[in-house]
Formats: sequence, structure tokens, C-alpha cells
Amino acid sequence: MVTKKVAVLAMMFCASSAALAQSSMSINASPPPKPAAVAAMPTPAPAAADMQAVLDAHAALKPKAIETLTPVQARIQPSAADATKAVMRAKGLSTAPDPAVTTQDVAYGAEPMQYARIYKPVAATGAPLPVIIYYHGGGWVIADVNTYDAAPRLLSKQLNAIVVSVEYRHAPEAKFPAQHDDAAMAYRWTLTKAASWGGDPKMVAVAGESAGGNLAVATAIYARDNGLTVPLHILAVYPIANSDMMLPSRKDSANAKPLNTAMLGWFGYYYARTKADQMDPRINLVKADLKGLPPTTIINAQIDPLRSDGETLAKAMRAAGDRVEQKTFPGVTHEFFGMGSVVRGAYDANGWAIDRLKTAFKR
Repeated sequence: MVTKKVAVLAMMFCASSAALAQSSMSINASPPPKPAAVAAMPTPAPAAADMQAVLDAHAALKPKAIETLTPVQARIQPSAADATKAVMRAKGLSTAPDPAVTTQDVAYGAEPMQYARIYKPVAATGAPLPVIIYYHGGGWVIADVNTYDAAPRLLSKQLNAIVVSVEYRHAPEAKFPAQHDDAAMAYRWTLTKAASWGGDPKMVAVAGESAGGNLAVATAIYARDNGLTVPLHILAVYPIANSDMMLPSRKDSANAKPLNTAMLGWFGYYYARTKADQMDPRINLVKADLKGLPPTTIINAQIDPLRSDGETLAKAMRAAGDRVEQKTFPGVTHEFFGMGSVVRGAYDANGWAIDRLKTAFKR
């Protein structure tokens, strides 16, 4: 017998799915109808004390609920990165960019959003450096390379690598598959330009967080299928990978912060052209052809509606014969990966990711 709670969940997810085809391409397009009975969802698992401090700092910045906003409104809300900096300031830590890494913005396409931020260690000398193509998160609708500065800067410094942080066109102005097309274009471009930056175009990895974690995996598939240099490693941090809205984490983290399940429907409403887009294997990665992909590291947060995405993606990749390591870090939430200076779980996840990439670059 279906319980009342499960029935409410089903109604909520069906409403979100039905909304997927409704958005226009305007940044002022009204949000989808708010899913009913969100308050009836389970209480998320408790956050670790240091993670909770960041959540409290975010709440103090008074962000509005993303799922109730238009894209243009959502893009100006305080982010988890803003909250992290608030906690850093409270602890007397500097929030200035680490000067050990330089950056330069370079266009890879003709559109204003088709550019990349190139991170390079100041002290880099000698042999060509490894190259990491990194894709930021934001559900393909919000956020940018500025929001997601922490991870690429850290990876560049700790791995003595060039990191190419890819900006891409956002929905709803440019709907799916624009973001995947841009990710592939930037990958091709990086292979041709890496040597001119002091990088080794044969020593390449892809990485990304959230929607960017999806782009990292999808781009590796693109490289395999189009005869390009295949990355040596994939680092996918809480990737979007499974379009099943009844996954366990969709339920147990339905009311999580800073990402909740209703927001997944909101993002889909703006990035998808039709409901069918969400089932495209570039988004629904668990149904993609995953054979022959490089060794992969998948990082997930316990308190995150995308947790099951990473867990089921790891299972699907193993079934395809790929070498995959996946960890779900306890007591942390979506966006934790960029919080290593103030959240121990993030520090541990950063260290594991760096070790995995070091191993890949030594082969």
C-alpha cells in the first residue's frame, strides 16, 4: 500500500516533471508552480557542526527560495560561496584569492559567455604541466566561474596544473544542449591551446561540480566518440546523472540546504526544451553508453538530493567495465567541495580528489 507521504512525493515530482517544457527563453520567465506539501518531506540528516556554521551564515544572508524566483532574480541571490567567505572572515581568515595562482580570461567562442578562466601556478617551471578542464555548477541556469573559484584555484596550486575553468551559455537564454555543446567546444579548444600555455595536451583530466560534474562525464563520452584525446581521469563532484525523481536522496534530502528537490524541478523547467530532454543520455548519464571511459572519481555529500545520482552513476559505470571510486561524505551538503578552508569534510574530499588526480597524472 502506498503511504500518504510517498503519494505526496509522487505528486510533487510529477508536477515538477510536467513543468519542464513550460519555460520561455526569457530570463524574466515566471517560475513554475511551487510543488505542494514540501513541508511534509522528511527532515534531512543533521549537518556536522562546521557545515552547519556555513548553512547558518547562508541563512543570515537572507537568500530567497530559488524555486520561487525568475532566473534573473535567482542569479543575484547570496551563494554558498558567499556564506563560506562570511565564515572565513568570522574566523579571521583571508578571503583574497590565493596569489600563488594567476588567472586569465580567454574566449573560446564567439558568444559572450563562451570563455574560460585559465588558472596557472606562479611557480610553475620546467616540463609541460598537466591540464584540468573544469566545469562549474549552477543547474545550467545560475552561477559562473566567479562563484566557483575555490576548487579550480586549489586544484591548480596543489597539482601544479593548468586549470581551464569553462564558462558556458546559460539557460533559459540558451537551452539544452547548448551547455553540453559549449563544454565539448571548450574541450577541443583546450587540446589545441594547452601547449601554448605551457600545458601537456596529452595529460588532460576533466572535472566539475553538480551540473558541471555532469558536463565532465558527458564531455569524456564526447571525446571518446569523436576520436579526441580522451581524458586520463574524470572527477565528478555531486554530478547530475539520473533523471529518476524517486531516487532515495530526492526524498530524504528533499528539504536540504542549499539545494533541495524542488530546485531540481526549477532548473529543469528552465534548461529543458521539452520533457524528453531530461531523458537524454547527456543528462540522464546512467542510461548513456559508459563503456571505455577513463578512471573516475565521484564525490557526493550525504545531505544532498543529488547524492543518489553519484551513487547510481558509479554503479552504472562499474557495470560498463569502468574503474570508479565513489565516496559519500557524511554530515555535509551540496556545494561543500569549495569549503575546504572551514569544513573538515570538504578538506578531506579535496585531499582525496587531489590524490586521485596525482595518481592519474603519474601514469
